[in-house]
Amino acid sequence: MVANIKIEHLKRLSLNLILLLTAVLVALSAFGQNAADNRALDSSNYHDLSTGLDNSYRQFEKHKKGRIAFLGGSITYNGGWRDSLMAYFQARFPQTEFDFIAAGIPSMGSTPSAYRLQRDVLSKGSIDLLFLEAAVNDATNERSDLEQIRGMEGIIRNLRRSNTSSDIVIMYFVDPDKMNVYRQGQEPRVISNHNQVARHYGIPTINLAREVTDRIDNQEFSWEQDFKDLHPSPFGQGIYAHSMIQFLQQAYSTRAKVNQEVLPHPVPQKLEPWCYDNGRLLDIGTAEIKNRWVINSNWEPDDGSGTRDNYIAVPMLVSSTPGAALSLAFEGNAVGIVVASGYDAGIVEYRIDQGDWQKQNLFTRWSSLLHLPWFYTLAAGLPNQPHQLELRISQHRDPESDGNACRIRYFFVNGY
Repeated sequence: MVANIKIEHLKRLSLNLILLLTAVLVALSAFGQNAADNRALDSSNYHDLSTGLDNSYRQFEKHKKGRIAFLGGSITYNGGWRDSLMAYFQARFPQTEFDFIAAGIPSMGSTPSAYRLQRDVLSKGSIDLLFLEAAVNDATNERSDLEQIRGMEGIIRNLRRSNTSSDIVIMYFVDPDKMNVYRQGQEPRVISNHNQVARHYGIPTINLAREVTDRIDNQEFSWEQDFKDLHPSPFGQGIYAHSMIQFLQQAYSTRAKVNQEVLPHPVPQKLEPWCYDNGRLLDIGTAEIKNRWVINSNWEPDDGSGTRDNYIAVPMLVSSTPGAALSLAFEGNAVGIVVASGYDAGIVEYRIDQGDWQKQNLFTRWSSLLHLPWFYTLAAGLPNQPHQLELRISQHRDPESDGNACRIRYFFVNGY
């Protein structure tokens, strides 16, 4: 779910926020006890301030207004560290009127975020500070190295086109796979890819994946009993919040001169020429139906399994008939479909500009559990010009699937 959270809502502290703040205090207490034993690690070792957050500091302190967005997957969607950061900003800048945008959607990584950025973030107004995370889902969803770079760079360039002075923080959350890679003396590929983009644009980063791994190995707490899951326990949320707040305290030190105006960030040449820097979602009504597709204006699962917000009781372009065909005229250098991939997800065949037919299996390893929203990039690196996408349902299916269904929530395009 994407929501704007006005500051007056924060003044009515919910039970969840009280529990979260308590978890922060517990985490701080644990750090203090370990510090007495000379065992606690310093969170600043996992922070890269890079070019800093001076613009947002000046905006909040001088102009007394601020719009902060949180963009990511389920760890951003769920309550926890995000609540603590919102409370921190109000306490740090008590005279400032904040507008918080909660734009986390479970299962979404950098490519989905690049294409939904306009709808879920930029449409809310000029962004002063963006907290961005995608490392868990980019790796879990097996996005390629190239797509991880195209997605992250696309988000940054699109945001900075909207407001050249926007500050950004990229965060890397922990999961067991990343812990294993660090313990082998290596850096997870997804973090290396995101770091490549961050360094190119001078974006600050917080490496919570490395920090949590090192703290566990330093015997400050355990994964099984304390942190528990990649969706952190309240204690784990407190660990995240502690590190982030320490990062912000350093970034908002007095070295930023309040009397100076916010300044545009430099925008270097693209790291990846076909990054998704002008991604947008297209309504399903823009497609031309050739045969055997229907628009279900209020689609809901018929098998009792779940889905995500904005993918239930909404219009879906639906067919489960092999041979059902449609086309989409678009202008840009990339195109794809956003589907609800459930137990009966099929295989689609597609081609661009009457080229060779290709196949895309819509069934994911989670499809038997829920109708999972999934962004499938069908073509990228195209000439930035008008194109024609043709798509049809294949007679073939994944061995694990119960059908040939395709349910399209949006098309997506990158280009001008």
